[in-house]
Amino acid sequence: MRVPVVNMAGETVDEIELNETVFGIQPSTAVMHQALLRQMANARLGTHKTKERGEVRGGGRKPWRQKGTGRARQGSTRAPQWRGGGTVFGPQPRSYAQKMNRKMRRLALRSALSVKAADEQIIVLDALTMDAPKTREMRSLLENLKLGESSALFLLPARNENVERSARNLQQVKTLNAQVLSIRDLLGYDFVVMPRESVGQIEGFLRTDI
Repeated sequence: MRVPVVNMAGETVDEIELNETVFGIQPSTAVMHQALLRQMANARLGTHKTKERGEVRGGGRKPWRQKGTGRARQGSTRAPQWRGGGTVFGPQPRSYAQKMNRKMRRLALRSALSVKAADEQIIVLDALTMDAPKTREMRSLLENLKLGESSALFLLPARNENVERSARNLQQVKTLNAQVLSIRDLLGYDFVVMPRESVGQIEGFLRTDI
């Protein structure tokens, strides 16, 4: 699969061959869905907590005697049926983590990249450099790439503070290191923009023909 390589002015300067085992496979929707749910579940803190009847304050004395009052028997004013009482079967701290083997995780990433490539939503830059962190320059780059109001995920080969800070104030733009690519980011943005170096890094750990 060949895609054009453009410069920061939006001009085509070359072509690049994308590895078919990474960008041209038959996508697995089921695996992508499972990987997305796993990532979202693993992001949950699980720190929710309600107090049971033994944890709320008060209620140490029996409200009234067991018999002879005509009222229902009660042992504590902090029982669940009382106002201010404990909660029955309320949420307790727990882990929502889900496991997924590496082979399936990488298949999900290859599937998402293949979907983007098939829809012509992958843009390869010959280089991505900025002399200073300026949001204006990032806006200009988006206009040159004809992205309009579409959201874009920039995959960087290494830490680039100028580029990262230039995109920080743009809600529809996110920068990410190519080596920590995630399924949620791939599916959450319209276009994937990356320099040549990032393509090589992604193919290096996702390709299956080596």
